[in-house]
Amino acid sequence: CHPVPKPESRTEVCDLSPCPPRWKVSPAGPCSSSCGLGLAAQRVTCVQIRQGKETVLEERFCPAAEKPLTSIPCVTRTCSYEWGFSEWTECSTSCGNGIQTRQDFCLNLLTRKHVNPIFCRHFPKAIVVRGCSAGPCPEPTVGTKSRGAGLQTVTPATHLTTAAAAQEARYKDLGLPPSAVPQEQTKETSGGEEIATKSPLWMHFSHLCSAGVCGKLFLNATGVINMMGVESSDCAVAIGRPLGEEITVRVLESSLNCSAGEVVLFSGRMMWRTGCRKLPLSLINSRTNTLIVKQRVWLPGNGVILQYSGRTAAKKHYQDCDKQLFGPQGEIVSPVQLPDQRQVVCRTFINVAPRHRIAIRALYIDPGHESNQTHFNYILVRDISTMKTMVFHGKQQFLWQSTGSQAEIEFHE
Repeated sequence: CHPVPKPESRTEVCDLSPCPPRWKVSPAGPCSSSCGLGLAAQRVTCVQIRQGKETVLEERFCPAAEKPLTSIPCVTRTCSYEWGFSEWTECSTSCGNGIQTRQDFCLNLLTRKHVNPIFCRHFPKAIVVRGCSAGPCPEPTVGTKSRGAGLQTVTPATHLTTAAAAQEARYKDLGLPPSAVPQEQTKETSGGEEIATKSPLWMHFSHLCSAGVCGKLFLNATGVINMMGVESSDCAVAIGRPLGEEITVRVLESSLNCSAGEVVLFSGRMMWRTGCRKLPLSLINSRTNTLIVKQRVWLPGNGVILQYSGRTAAKKHYQDCDKQLFGPQGEIVSPVQLPDQRQVVCRTFINVAPRHRIAIRALYIDPGHESNQTHFNYILVRDISTMKTMVFHGKQQFLWQSTGSQAEIEFHE
């Protein structure tokens, strides 16, 4: 362009008005699940550009309908294990309302084989019981009764007293003494109808006979358990402490014959350990407030001697609304939650002596309508021995029995 004179360069202001507020999303954080589907949190803020500088504003200045999600789905890696299920069974009744069930199992995704359910215990599991309807039942004639009448699982609360005779028959079939059958208290309504006034859940623990130290539950803060010379080849004891504590066990002496296959097992909700060699003076920490010790010996006189003590847990392993019951019997009342705790799952842990089993019967369930009540939609009852879970919905009364000495109940919204 030479020799044409070059004009002077200059800058002119084109628009001094600030940019409209907009949402700004920061990079997502770590995935909440170590495998499988989880959630990753991301920070969402309302910002505005003013003269080239970014300013953070209150969220009300940005359009609420356009706000991005504060958490997004994420997958770190494929899980090695997951729950699998069989097909649903046919409806339990030929007419009327009944139930369908299916079996659950823990599946190794690499080998596609069934494995011990303990590998899936931390993964969510779908329901294994659901309601079904086989159509209306024909009107019963005099002296007969509907085929589905004895299989009804959902009973309105106002009809509890009409099932008193059937209740005694059911408990007789379970082998429970007459004194163990709950006596329902009733009150009369204005219409002359009686309804049950028993607490939300009632449970009774049935007993299996055992002698000596085997099958006992130890609840003291400290003690010594001598499992040497027991008559049974399989011997189990349980140790329990309040929530907030954990248990430390020291093996004082061991005469187990490892080559003969003799072994001792320590199991809790968060740990699992077996051993035979180098047991003396070794320490075992339960990591929670309960521990079961199982011993298998083949030669007379062999066994272990343990010393245990409870101490404050290093890490909290329960919610504030959780409860711990050790039996031999008691009542479970649905926990009261505050408005800011509505997302917390409240659990009741039940641990009894290994020689006992647990029976839980719900006499009356009322989700309630007051602000200080727990508004739960369903209840989960989990058998810890098999890790199988039963789901009970709404106002459904139920009678549940364990296969082992440990159970958990969860109240879900």
